Amino acid sequence: MKKRALISVFEKNGILDLASFLNETGWEIISTGGTAKHLKENDIPVTDVSSVTGFPECLGGRVKTLHPAIHAGILAKRGDPTHRETLEKQSFSPIDMVCVNLYPFFDKAQAGLPLDETVEFIDIGGPAMLRSAAKNFHDVIALTDPSDYTETIAQLKAGSVSDAFRKRLAGKVFNLTSAYDAAISRYLLDETYPPYWAMSFKKAQTLRYGENSHQSAALYLNADDKGALGTMIQIHGKELSYNNIRDLDLAWKTVCSFGLGTNPAAGYEDVERLLPNLRLPSVCCVAVKHNTPCGVSLADNLPEAYAKTYACDPVSIFGGIVACNVQVDASTAAKLAELFLEIVVAPDFADAALEILKQKKNLRIMRAPFAPSAVQECISVDGGLLVQETDCRLMEKWDVVTKAQPEDRDIADMVFGMKAVHYVKSNAIVVVKDLAAVGIGAGETNRIWAAELALSRSGRVISASVKAEGTPARVLASDAFFPFPDVVEAAAAAGVKAIVQPGGSIKDELSIQACNDLGVAMVFTGTRHFKH
Repeated sequence: MKKRALISVFEKNGILDLASFLNETGWEIISTGGTAKHLKENDIPVTDVSSVTGFPECLGGRVKTLHPAIHAGILAKRGDPTHRETLEKQSFSPIDMVCVNLYPFFDKAQAGLPLDETVEFIDIGGPAMLRSAAKNFHDVIALTDPSDYTETIAQLKAGSVSDAFRKRLAGKVFNLTSAYDAAISRYLLDETYPPYWAMSFKKAQTLRYGENSHQSAALYLNADDKGALGTMIQIHGKELSYNNIRDLDLAWKTVCSFGLGTNPAAGYEDVERLLPNLRLPSVCCVAVKHNTPCGVSLADNLPEAYAKTYACDPVSIFGGIVACNVQVDASTAAKLAELFLEIVVAPDFADAALEILKQKKNLRIMRAPFAPSAVQECISVDGGLLVQETDCRLMEKWDVVTKAQPEDRDIADMVFGMKAVHYVKSNAIVVVKDLAAVGIGAGETNRIWAAELALSRSGRVISASVKAEGTPARVLASDAFFPFPDVVEAAAAAGVKAIVQPGGSIKDELSIQACNDLGVAMVFTGTRHFKH
């Protein structure tokens, strides 16, 4: 019996080669709509699907292949006598290949179209045929990826398509349709935590290795919501590694928390409500190493911001990532080029800056036009997935709990410090002077150790600064409450004049009393920022 292939593709890439081969080797090609027209225009004979079903396409093309003549032809098991008998009785013929790719719902879900328009890009017939073909993969070749056409042709030329290859093609069908359905569910279902957690991610690249060289890894990007990472453009340098991507993600989130370009930071309306008169500089520079900031600062221009960020930890920045929330200029680029860095990321780069940075052969230069927008974040656990709301609320109150009151410049440093500590691994302490982190204590198992590290580092930074004029850092920010007064005592001994922390410990009064005894101002924000 003559072999038959049903071809209905939105993406026409490679389809003429496949269809020409099938035609030349005696296959009958059944097709629909635009695909049939495309094949006929290229002199490939086509049987219209309506002549197979005996029923015209209707409802504006919504119903074309949803017919027993199609699905019985696909699903019939060739080795089952009762199936063969049914086909003969109904005058249905087997279909031996289904080549379909789907309406572009992934793209249209991001296009901002009205609901009714977007819904029209939900493919029904395509997934139905593919699923039927994939279920019956022993007898039917199920093709949905143009990259598989060449191997299919090669195996047909060799005489038969192996069962292993058929099985792999079937698996790719369900891999696609599950992601496709997940994207539709995500678009239609307005629930923060639905009964089933389904996401659509498409493989972007195989990575050289994971966190360590013996671990394999790959990068998947959200198919229906690109996010900041999916819109970044690499304009120079080596391929990104697993650790690069992790650090790049954190660096971009941190720097954009202070705004992107001239746009204010989104998600921090609580600061505007509680401190309406506060004005901070708009230019931010962040350095990240091993997935935690090792320098953060604000300034009126990028060269100054970078100098302050570098001064925080000129050792750890080596081999790290630098993120800027404004265009990188030539002056800053010249300073960046003095170091070994893995990545520089910014919304844009001046031509002169690119000329300088591109002299570093392996430096990855990333243009990032969009700020992070994710409202949820996930982390895998063995056998499951933890999903939580993204932490983008800085504070729920601004409560000065001590006799001493913070000065205006202290308040600016406190808000800056709270934003910075928000992205540092817990337990986390950031010591701040003049809108720059001068000491960061991260990832310690108790708070006093984090404080001691941050304070000791701040002393070295300040003593090395020609602008310090001998004055100590004025502000300390903590990501969580103090269970003991020891952090207050250590901060005061180092010259800290103001502390900002969430509060909420059963021993808050001990820390408040220590501040009053030592003349230190302290503010409670009511919002913890653990980052594990």
